[in-house]
Amino acid sequence: MSDIKGRYLWLDLITTDLEAARAFYQAVVGFKLVPHNPEYMMFAGANGPIGGSMLLSDAAKAMGAPPHWLAYIGTPDVDATAEQVKALGGTVYVPPFTMGDVGRISIVADPQGAVFGVYCPASASTTDHDVEPTGVGEMVWSELMTADYEAGWSFYQKVFGWTHAGSMESPAGPYHMFTAGKRHSMGGMMTKPAGMPVSAWGYYFHVANLTESIEAVKSMGGQVVHGPMQVPGGAHVVQCIDPQGAFFALHALGA
Repeated sequence: MSDIKGRYLWLDLITTDLEAARAFYQAVVGFKLVPHNPEYMMFAGANGPIGGSMLLSDAAKAMGAPPHWLAYIGTPDVDATAEQVKALGGTVYVPPFTMGDVGRISIVADPQGAVFGVYCPASASTTDHDVEPTGVGEMVWSELMTADYEAGWSFYQKVFGWTHAGSMESPAGPYHMFTAGKRHSMGGMMTKPAGMPVSAWGYYFHVANLTESIEAVKSMGGQVVHGPMQVPGGAHVVQCIDPQGAFFALHALGA
């Protein structure tokens, strides 16, 4: 499964109100709900399931974790990756474990504190991970705001083999893009603004109509925190917080 290394394979929304959060993202992003079990329901975009939703555990709350989106990045050996994370100064919050017939998983953080999952599916996937995601509801971009870009980039390059895909200047400073495999680019990272309290990942979901999605965010109790704005290539994006407090962003080809 070497082809999964460094690719985004799954996302989870971990929240405090499942019913409200699911209704919110159905309206805002256009997700369809796919029942799995009473505690876990999957979100599907235009091309099938992209993630799921679950309650924030009491243990996570006790550690100070807020509602959030969590991405799982592929690795052929979860145990070895978790050990590498520790050796490079990161933290393993949930040691590697096998989840039924789903696969092997671990929840970790980079040395600057940004949390993510590592995942090796139990069976080989037929998904072409080099295809650019363009369907409604797909995660089209990831973004790391970090306390130390140089250290952060070194960490992810070593752990996942990501390659640099170009840089550009932004009002907040240099913005560096990265990729895995043959995709042109799949995300970016930069040193976080001074007012941002922690290093964190954010994820952008593609929507059909950004104006309508922004109105849905507001009408259903969410907040728009930045944008909408045009980005290189002509697309428009907006950054938001859902009613439970989870950060997310939206992407559309037009305004």
